[in-house]
Amino acid sequence: MRIEEIIKSTVAMSDAKKAILNLMYTQNIIGEKFSELLKPYDLSGEQYNVLRILRGQKGVPANMCVIQERMIAKSSNTTRLIDKLLLKELVTREVCPDNRRKMEVMITQKGLDLLAVLDPKVDAHENNLGAKLTPDELVQFNELLEKFRKN
Repeated sequence: MRIEEIIKSTVAMSDAKKAILNLMYTQNIIGEKFSELLKPYDLSGEQYNVLRILRGQKGVPANMCVIQERMIAKSSNTTRLIDKLLLKELVTREVCPDNRRKMEVMITQKGLDLLAVLDPKVDAHENNLGAKLTPDELVQFNELLEKFRKN
């Protein structure tokens, strides 16, 4: 369905405006479907992102700045996310021995086990979405999105 039909627009729009509206609308749909996938595990997309970042540290603690700079949603409140993951026992947080103003965060075994359960589900979700385009279209789509983000 065309974006004009979806938003029930009766006025002519530039292709640039259509592209932005399409991108925003599609992002919302993808986000909603991803939230549905995570809901049974009582995780938000941002919390999942933090767990993936921490797993990628391969046992090396990460401070809040490292986590924040690697987040997909840069506006996320990292401290609040860590607090929620602490309550679920998916991460640990300790004061850095070298700098008492820094907090070091690590994923727990429970967090790793949860990601191991989620990995095939997330892969299937991503592959399902990706299957709507050919391999060449996916390459082109990624290139176009990266081009869009350039300053």
